[in-house]
Amino acid sequence: MAHHASAKKRIRQTKKRTEVNRARVSRIRTYLRKVEAAISGGSKEEAMAAYQLAQPELMRGANKGVVHRNTVARKLSRLAQRIKSMSS
Repeated sequence: MAHHASAKKRIRQTKKRTEVNRARVSRIRTYLRKVEAAISGGSKEEAMAAYQLAQPELMRGANKGVVHRNTVARKLSRLAQRIKSMSS
């Protein structure tokens, strides 16, 4: 258990930051699932619309540091490739 005031403060800060970061990661996963669902649905327009909404959310996660930027780039690239290969 922390004894110093600064250590107690760090514990409080970490707890708050963890909650925020978990929410961010959860939002990212939700948007990715929406794109996956649209792709499996077969509609290229729906998939593209879902991708357009997911893209800024993933980039925001990368900028905030909750996901690595290369991970975001890889995921977006693979999704775009799958959408592009769909028949319209």
